[in-house]
Amino acid sequence: MDLTAAKICQPMVSGVPTGMAPNPLPAPILFDRALLRARQNRALRLGPASFLLDRVAEDMAERLNAVLREFKNAADVGTAGDQVRNALAARVDQLARVGLPEQESEPLAVQPESLDLVVSALALHFVNDLPGVLAQIRRALRPDGLLLAAVIGGDTLTELRQSFAAAEAELEGGLSPRVAPFADLRDLGSLLQRAGLALPVTDVDRVVVRYDSAFALMQDLRRMGATNILVERRRTPTRRATLLRMAQLYGERFADDDGRIRATFDVIWLSGWAPHQSQQQPLKPGSAKTGLAEAVKRSSPSRGG
Repeated sequence: MDLTAAKICQPMVSGVPTGMAPNPLPAPILFDRALLRARQNRALRLGPASFLLDRVAEDMAERLNAVLREFKNAADVGTAGDQVRNALAARVDQLARVGLPEQESEPLAVQPESLDLVVSALALHFVNDLPGVLAQIRRALRPDGLLLAAVIGGDTLTELRQSFAAAEAELEGGLSPRVAPFADLRDLGSLLQRAGLALPVTDVDRVVVRYDSAFALMQDLRRMGATNILVERRRTPTRRATLLRMAQLYGERFADDDGRIRATFDVIWLSGWAPHQSQQQPLKPGSAKTGLAEAVKRSSPSRGG
């Protein structure tokens, strides 16, 4: 397995939304979270593939080291494994582990305004009600507290999705939901604002991993606990002919010159702060001292002799 990476940044900075009404409709149930737990336990028995989580934990430590403040009380929400806790041990005084509830109606086990920092690594993309969880995290943060999270999103596993879709359309006459729908930068930035977090920023760390075959990739996904947990998934085993055709198409469309295939993982980073009066504030409409026409006139080069 080879691994390369590139970063795609798209900062989103804006004021704190006010008067944001909650969504009156219940969140759709996309993920079978009991099955997720079973798949994660299976991954532990197989021997977990932790290269993405290892990378995220290291990156999270670097990002927090760039923040010039102390974090005394922190919580890690939903992260599997100990990589994040170990990476942040020297940076955070107390880091409690908070599990994501199995039932969406259950609240997070955190008290209002009790935390300086909330982190989460590769867990929140499997939450059915992400806006609700982000709102709970916002309430748990003290003023000027920080949320820093990494989720899978964007074009993750686009090669596998395209290859499966083509194989099933060719051999089975229809598609089965296999890979979870992933949010993009703008969607997640908007969710941070909706939750009431100030100064939201999102960026993407794109990791391209190379494998000998599509089957080697699928084995790694099992060892990551990241196989299909969609509620609408097909419940019958995939036909052998479909799997073989998928692997063939994958190799034809997404292989390098040496025959190894590429698999894309987009890790989207989210950060936002609980509002505080010390933070940078947007200008109020109409507060500018110079009109647009005057500003343009001043910035235009002079003409003539």
